[in-house]
Amino acid sequence: MTGRSFPILPLLIASLFLISGCGGLSSRQVTISSGKADTKRRIDAPFKQVPKDERVPPTQKPYKIDGKTYYPLPTSHGFTQTGIASWYGKDFHGRKTSNGETYNMWDLTAAHKTLPMNTHLLVKNLENDKELTIRVNDRGPFAKGRIIDLSKEGASRLGFIDQGTAKVQITALGESFTYQQGPVSTERFREHPDFNAGEFYVQIGSFTNEENARKLKEKVLSWGKKSVIKKFDRGDQIFYRVQVRAGQTLDAAEHVEKVMNNAGFPGAFVVAR
Repeated sequence: MTGRSFPILPLLIASLFLISGCGGLSSRQVTISSGKADTKRRIDAPFKQVPKDERVPPTQKPYKIDGKTYYPLPTSHGFTQTGIASWYGKDFHGRKTSNGETYNMWDLTAAHKTLPMNTHLLVKNLENDKELTIRVNDRGPFAKGRIIDLSKEGASRLGFIDQGTAKVQITALGESFTYQQGPVSTERFREHPDFNAGEFYVQIGSFTNEENARKLKEKVLSWGKKSVIKKFDRGDQIFYRVQVRAGQTLDAAEHVEKVMNNAGFPGAFVVAR
């Protein structure tokens, strides 16, 4: 598919869109080796009970690693991403994950920096076409260039244990939820609507200052692309998200995502409404 080309943004403009960091969860870090993949990860992440009047769960609050602040997404709906996957195994087996679970390297789980906990993902190894469904229960990876850390079992099923990393595509399928049925709490899976068709946008910036969001929107308009500002109340703070209109198919949206990445927005990602 073809589309309008965007000019490469100067560093000065790109710096305008950085969000000022705020305090987040802190924990020690170690460097590990899984096969041939070196990954830097948080371990022993703190986990606390959520007060009844607290609107934002701890795993959905911003956190800071190596001076960089990460902002968890409020929903996985419409999320898709392509990049490098790695895996982590026995060095973390039995430790607590970021959501308080005990990590089991034989379970089909994964770590992602911003997706909501209990998001179910379709992960496809683009190097051998193997795929599986996996659940997010941890934060990471924080090594440069990695988008997801899989459990050892997940990496084994996708066929990249020995090489350590692989290029993958991840697509959010939905999120787990629990309900009470008598004395037993039961987990069910809530699927998203068809993620291949709909109204798609590419998010390129998120600001606490509405004026900065408007400046970015005007800049995008000068390139000939329309965008919207989506106001999001996280409970403890309001964000203004700039999202570029990206068509009505996932393929079209992924094309716009690539264009925006090349235009100076390496953190751009697809969202669907």
